Amino acid sequence: MCGTQAAVTPQQEESAVSAPVWSVDPRTGKQREQVAVEATAEEVDRVVRAAHAARGSLADRTVRAALLRTAADLLDEARDQLVEAADAETALGPARLTGELARTTYQLRAFATIVDEGAFLDVRIDHADATQTPPWPDLRRYKLPLGVVAVYAASNFPLAFSVPGGDTASALAAGCPVVVKAHPDHPATSEVAAAALRRAAERVGVPADVIAVVHGFEAGIELVRHPLIAAAGFTGSVRGGRALHDAAASRPVPIPFHGELGSLNPVVVTEAAAAERGDQIGAGLAGSMTLGVGQFCTKPGFVLAPAGPAGDGLVKSLTEAVSNTDAGVLLDHRMRDNFVAGVKERAELADVEAPVTPGSGGEHTVSAGFLTVPARRLTEDGPHDVLLEECFGPVTVVARYESDDEISAVLGRLPGNLTATVQISAAEGEGTEGRAGALIAELTPLAGRVLVNGWPTGVAVAPAQHHGGPYPATTSTSTSVGGTAIERWLRPVAYQDTPAALLPPELRDENPLELPRRINGIREQRG
Repeated sequence: MCGTQAAVTPQQEESAVSAPVWSVDPRTGKQREQVAVEATAEEVDRVVRAAHAARGSLADRTVRAALLRTAADLLDEARDQLVEAADAETALGPARLTGELARTTYQLRAFATIVDEGAFLDVRIDHADATQTPPWPDLRRYKLPLGVVAVYAASNFPLAFSVPGGDTASALAAGCPVVVKAHPDHPATSEVAAAALRRAAERVGVPADVIAVVHGFEAGIELVRHPLIAAAGFTGSVRGGRALHDAAASRPVPIPFHGELGSLNPVVVTEAAAAERGDQIGAGLAGSMTLGVGQFCTKPGFVLAPAGPAGDGLVKSLTEAVSNTDAGVLLDHRMRDNFVAGVKERAELADVEAPVTPGSGGEHTVSAGFLTVPARRLTEDGPHDVLLEECFGPVTVVARYESDDEISAVLGRLPGNLTATVQISAAEGEGTEGRAGALIAELTPLAGRVLVNGWPTGVAVAPAQHHGGPYPATTSTSTSVGGTAIERWLRPVAYQDTPAALLPPELRDENPLELPRRINGIREQRG
């Protein structure tokens, strides 16, 4: 259907136009206010075409950097309104949301700095050289923005992974207009954030249409199918992300789809580590798996811990810490129902025990807990395979292993993940020849970020960060956090034997834009 629209009757169009978008309080399940209406196919088409028409306004890097910094400033100014709206729609709490907003504005300013520097353009100039075999022509290469990017907002981060989040920031930094499909769990927050971004665009002299928001499930489908959408970024479920990924791939002109879909985030605790500091590991695990009511994409959802006394001490510490965790509110009641059903299904399996029973904490809340199972139950296909799937919410599975062979057998059956963690003793960290080095080698193929003696919740917005991993953690090899996230929205182009007057300024010998670049393969020294 890409490039065409099915015929819509006036009655159908009116029905679509009138479909309301409500802001809902997850603490009560009651509607708060009508925020918007779901976008029709025609409205999605208008928004995308307007964004496409405005793409030229982002050609100047100085303008893009100014847009990103101005957007950060206006979001900071709207802090009280944003935090109030987000808390009302997500129950994540003012403290968490204030920190998330700070992360969000930091991302925008960080990408502005990246745009100023210009290294992301990856400028390379190879002069003609007849002595090479075969001879080199004059070649000049850099990267261009793909075009309009569709962003699908996340439920669990109403700011940092939603309308003003990292996908939007990195796409605008690359020079790509953005159309965001707002998440239904926080439509009011999305509208407040979008208004700030659009004001920022107008303030720096570019059309507000470089950033737009649409609402509705069907709008999201129309968005990924639209012929002027050049790429898409998604954070959400495996089922939803895979459907959009397949739609992006099956278009007449397929587009890149950078999706973050789901992750178990396994943790391996060596016997020596459990013996050395089992109490500390148990308490740390409890804090990580219940953070944000277990709704972080990096929640440690599966742990391999030793059987025997050392592992018993860890489980005892985990039991005490989780037992003292208050019931919490999930982002919406559908997620709550799925959590309650998911933990019930897992708890009913043979040999599965619940030292702290997870599940319903009340009409609108859930209680944290964890399950234990002998690791041997997970070494072969069977009904226990559900324990190797993500369960969104405050629960983790602790598999008790009897040997290193059981660890390897279970790890060999895990899907791709965002993170993988190993907890080792002080002595095991002294070299790569021992068991700790072997475990890191086993975990590295499973994840995009490998941690030692830490916890995966919390993703630093740093230049070396990688937030991605093998499928189904993500659908591409790219990161959605950190400066290199900009690379998702760019494509390289090379000019061969092109007269200097016809070259883009970025590729001219005199380097009028003072960009970092490589000349004949060697990094150019400036200043």
